[in-house]
Amino acid sequence: MSLTVKQHAESMAEYLKEGAKQALALGNRGPVRFQADRGLHPDITDAFSRCGFYVFTGVLEQPELDDLKDEVKRALERAPVSNKSKLDQQGRPSLGADLSIPPFHLVSPLGDSVGGTERNAGRHPVKMMTPMPDAGSPSQVVQVIFGTLHILDSCLRLYGHPQLLKVAEAMNGPDFTPFNEAIFVKQPGLGAAVAWHQDATTHWDSPNLDEGTHGFNFMAQLYGCTAANAVWVVPGTHRQGKLDISSLTEVGSDRISGAVPMICDPGDVVMCNRQVIHGSFANTSDDWRVSVGFGFHRKASVVGASAKLLNGKVVHYDEARVKQRSRMIAIAIDARTQRYPNEEHYHYKPLAGFEAENNFNEETREQVVKNYNLLDLHI
Repeated sequence: MSLTVKQHAESMAEYLKEGAKQALALGNRGPVRFQADRGLHPDITDAFSRCGFYVFTGVLEQPELDDLKDEVKRALERAPVSNKSKLDQQGRPSLGADLSIPPFHLVSPLGDSVGGTERNAGRHPVKMMTPMPDAGSPSQVVQVIFGTLHILDSCLRLYGHPQLLKVAEAMNGPDFTPFNEAIFVKQPGLGAAVAWHQDATTHWDSPNLDEGTHGFNFMAQLYGCTAANAVWVVPGTHRQGKLDISSLTEVGSDRISGAVPMICDPGDVVMCNRQVIHGSFANTSDDWRVSVGFGFHRKASVVGASAKLLNGKVVHYDEARVKQRSRMIAIAIDARTQRYPNEEHYHYKPLAGFEAENNFNEETREQVVKNYNLLDLHI
């Protein structure tokens, strides 16, 4: 018999408390800090290497945070009623209904649609606990919004954030490349679980595998994260190769001993290694979590690689594809400059000299930005 929302919250209370205590003792949080050579402060790189994630505090100022919250709220109001529908709750065309890849992914509230299945290349071997939603709960809730850069201008501007792009350069070199972008939504008392997994797929058997081979994700937090609704991480697993997650979970449970939550305040941005084991529990708390995610790779990990997409299609990443997909970085920088003209903007070296053709305007919105995520670089 499934636990109720209240029973699940009570059963998790001690585990959440201990995990939060351990997380705050890791020494892997603080403001973005650089050295004179543009490298990240060694305290940051050392902590990231040790833990597999780092919490950059106070990155987003309130006006930008408010823009993001407002656009995400309006986007959720325009979500389709189901994954097969192109109409929202009011019978209007849903946001992004004309796009090649549907932007919204809906799931059963508090459920786990991939754990213990072969979906997503079998990366989620353990089924997470699925509490019973309260009476009157919707049958489907938004879990992920994909392709955020062509439906939410606030996300496009965030993608051009100079401090975060400097971090990407410091981690992956000046020729760093994009990955993809998505917003994860955990509604209070409804947010579904995401089973434990490692994001990486293509380079596990490479003789050159190291802890940074598969890149990292940023996760900008609009409402903050508590232990109850946060992504949880098993520190250090990004350096151990592909792991047997089933052997790490506690018998008869969906918990992993030693895992910790990414505790954040609104406006904090987490940098998370894509090779680290991570997941999240059903959100039976009273708090929202909305994480605006976007990732970056080393170019050397991408060019020449092949990847099998979720639809089974195999794609090959050449210089032309990488350059075209990387135009979104340059366009985002210009979009941000238009909104924040007094902010020092980032210079993306691979497209230096091509700024004019990568301005953000109605032409590039239609010709480059729309359906840009057909060229995502999954490795």
